[in-house]
Amino acid sequence: MDAVSKTSLLGVCNLLMATLFALSTYFQFDDSGCLIFFSDWYFWIPLYATAFVVNLVNWSKPNSRMRKMAKFAFWLGVFLFIKVSIEDFVKGTDGFWSTDMKERIVREKFGSGLVIISMFLFLQNSSNPNSHPNQVTKYGMPILVGIAYGLSFVFFAFQHHEMKY
Repeated sequence: MDAVSKTSLLGVCNLLMATLFALSTYFQFDDSGCLIFFSDWYFWIPLYATAFVVNLVNWSKPNSRMRKMAKFAFWLGVFLFIKVSIEDFVKGTDGFWSTDMKERIVREKFGSGLVIISMFLFLQNSSNPNSHPNQVTKYGMPILVGIAYGLSFVFFAFQHHEMKY
């Protein structure tokens, strides 16, 4: 794969992930009014909004501000992933590897996991932009886009009406 096709593929993947994170931010604004006691939108909105910005401007030359934002989103995503995993363990909802997107805990684990992986790939790609990419950085983002959009499509096409909060 030459440099031009790699850059264009990465750019398309980043735009697709930015779109997904923008929608996730919107859904958090939409959910902020329901279940006030259990709502933690004030964690999720900054997570998804930061991931949106980093993915949106990722094809330009990475600068230190984007790397700082990506690190912030990465560590916030790790924190929220651990928080949701502990909540899942305590409540015994679905188990760690569940893909039952009807459950709020599974959706939140999925979302934080997407942010963690996306920011990890960004940090790997931007750490040394002049070097040749390894297999993870070369194919990681297209695989992530396929998984993210595949599971999201299945959820919205077949399970959306059975969603649990």
